[in-house]
Amino acid sequence: MTDNSTRKAVALISGGLDSLLAVKALQEQGIYVEGINFYTGFCVEGHTHAIRKKDKQKPKRNNALWSAEQLGIKLHIIDIIEEYKDVVFNPRYGYGANLNPCLDCKIFMVKKARQWMEANGFDFIITGEVVGQRPKSQRKDTMPVVQKDSGINDLLLRPLCAKNLPPTIPEKAGWVDREKLYDFSGRNRKPQIALAKKFGFEDFAQPAGGCCFLTDEKYSVKLSDLWKSRGEKTYEIDDIMLLKVGRHIRPAEHFKIIIAREEGEAKYLQGYKKQYDSLKTISHSGPLALIDGNLTNKELKLAASIVARYSKGRTDPQVSLDFQTKSGEVTSIKVSPLPADEIKPEWIL
Repeated sequence: MTDNSTRKAVALISGGLDSLLAVKALQEQGIYVEGINFYTGFCVEGHTHAIRKKDKQKPKRNNALWSAEQLGIKLHIIDIIEEYKDVVFNPRYGYGANLNPCLDCKIFMVKKARQWMEANGFDFIITGEVVGQRPKSQRKDTMPVVQKDSGINDLLLRPLCAKNLPPTIPEKAGWVDREKLYDFSGRNRKPQIALAKKFGFEDFAQPAGGCCFLTDEKYSVKLSDLWKSRGEKTYEIDDIMLLKVGRHIRPAEHFKIIIAREEGEAKYLQGYKKQYDSLKTISHSGPLALIDGNLTNKELKLAASIVARYSKGRTDPQVSLDFQTKSGEVTSIKVSPLPADEIKPEWIL
């Protein structure tokens, strides 16, 4: 082994257990590590957890920052929202089960990390990947694709499954002792949990199925609907944030209703009332709803009757609502709540 005091690695930090362990494994060998967390806008943690009541017991924290704190490393959070759009719109290797471009995503992030590594005088990159853990991006046949297409080649080390892969430059050059790395494989999390206990980590994030909304079927349906309604693949940050919140109902191609499901979501949607027209029940307790699109008077009454259906007045003959335009003009409307069997299944996204 050579002196590691000058060897520096940059780690992709998701906030999950695997990247936490990968960094710790190299710190144990004297490697200096800094982390990178790429912000795409599609991350699960920290958004819905902070809004929804059902997630109230989950820690309201940025897990990547929390992991960096546990490891005692510097974390660089890099906004890639605009650059990442092409990965989502045009994945060379296609989508996974939903709209998740996992292999293209990994290639893109490793390439960005390589550019950062070269610009900042670091020696190699580490990730928390495990062979066989993800069906698209973490297979033995796709892992070399990430190395080749990102341009990192043999300067990408995956400490948790290194013994299942050919030796990398950090191992062959003696910067890292291959015998002290691991041979984890598959989706079984028990080896990682055991290693976490060995390293003394008692609290850590355990994402199921990844931490990206693009892997979620319901979210992907809503994103696909957004693209269809606009006639092209496009989104801005507000669009992808709103897809995470509320009940989305599209009674017609040219408009959609986003209805808050609970108080936290209503408070969140309140912040968008200057960007969207809105409906709010006033005669009964009920949700705030945003209207995405332009409505005729007939369609406005339909939208109001749908929102009334989700209020406390759902069984009453009439419900009063305020319709507020994004410019602030308010009109009162009285409607009969739409019966549940008249809300067509194909409207609900």
